[in-house]
Amino acid sequence: MFPFSPSSLRSPSMPALPSMPTMPVARPNSSLSLINPEGLYDPRPNGYSHVAMVEGPARIVYIAGQGGEDAAGCLPLDFPRQVARAMQNLRIALQAAGADVGDVAKLTVLVVDHSHDRLRTFGAALREMWGDKPTPACTLIPVPRLALDNMLFEIEATAVLPG
Repeated sequence: MFPFSPSSLRSPSMPALPSMPTMPVARPNSSLSLINPEGLYDPRPNGYSHVAMVEGPARIVYIAGQGGEDAAGCLPLDFPRQVARAMQNLRIALQAAGADVGDVAKLTVLVVDHSHDRLRTFGAALREMWGDKPTPACTLIPVPRLALDNMLFEIEATAVLPG
């Protein structure tokens, strides 16, 4: 196995990519609307909205699936600690793109051995992170396994920033 770094993919003649800002920009997001239409059940207790609408021009940010690993790659074995760390990782990734949770339009969540207890754990972490902001559209997918041994939780996000 060899060490991997993004710079190893760049040819010597290709310029380095500019770095992204690491702090979120505080602003109302007029490009993103999160709604729960009448006639559908209220999904807020479960931590999501039914519909996320984006009106352009906008910058779309795609955050890859974040697991419970810390910066050194260490993964705790228990589900609640993996969820807590994955949510921290999600916030770090959003901030690196100049976004925050209020800019997230869609979440996809993967859970190994899904149960109501695990849903409650995730829902509590989501409510803690989002606070009183509307929660985004969300799909939770129970899966038999994730990319790493002992990985139990993964969350990816799509955020929308004004163009």
